[in-house]
Amino acid sequence: MRKHRGVVPVHRHEFLRRLHKVYKPRNYLEIGVNDGKSLALSRVPSVAIDPAFKLTQSISCDVHLVRATSDAFFHRKDPLLHLRPGRNPFRALGRRDPLALVGDPVLELSFIDGMHIFEYALRDFINVEKHSRWSSVIVFDDMLPRNVDEAARDRHTRDWAGDVFKVAQVLRRYRPDLTVVDVDTVKTGVTAIFGADPTNTVLKDNYDKIVAEYATEDPQDIPEELLLRKNAVNPETLLRAPFWPALVRARNVRRGRSSFEAIRRQIASVS
Repeated sequence: MRKHRGVVPVHRHEFLRRLHKVYKPRNYLEIGVNDGKSLALSRVPSVAIDPAFKLTQSISCDVHLVRATSDAFFHRKDPLLHLRPGRNPFRALGRRDPLALVGDPVLELSFIDGMHIFEYALRDFINVEKHSRWSSVIVFDDMLPRNVDEAARDRHTRDWAGDVFKVAQVLRRYRPDLTVVDVDTVKTGVTAIFGADPTNTVLKDNYDKIVAEYATEDPQDIPEELLLRKNAVNPETLLRAPFWPALVRARNVRRGRSSFEAIRRQIASVS
């Protein structure tokens, strides 16, 4: 993406804070808690997963903190029990959603910032998507490394993105039904994914083949356009885009997937 004078850099936490505001999720899932800076932005029922979190922030949401790997968490019989609608009927008060008290929980906003290794991140997406729907928003951190050292699988820098940037490459290749938007945040970028389909098994069915091709030894081969962020959207442009109210309405009344096409075109117009 072309840089312009006067553009104020947006940190990932500021992007997430404003994403909560514009998308108004009714639940939140986070993989990779660390010190809790991103979790502290949530004000809705949340699930946060990290085998070694050390919170230094005040948390202001109804949260289930899980000290486990994301793989172990999603292998549980009912991993999103904390978000199950009937668990706390008062959560549904004031909702227009007639199914607010029944059914399995559907993730609305998910933030994936776990292991900075491609195959782990890909499994996280597969697991999160199974509990999402087309109107959900899934955000990956560390998707725009600034140099080869930051993108190494074997960490040797202070700021570390790892090779999770390859997840976006895989999604664009294997899942053209998704809309994948790179966002130019400080420091190592994020990627927002729209159009999740919990019934799609392409990634799971081809997982071994994908990993064999993409999980390569260091140094990583990073496309020049990614390093230069040529195709990355300015965070302000995405957050102020006109499609958000329509996406929120469609989510709240559980409109069918056919509604995604019109919203997808709007997202494409800003990306």
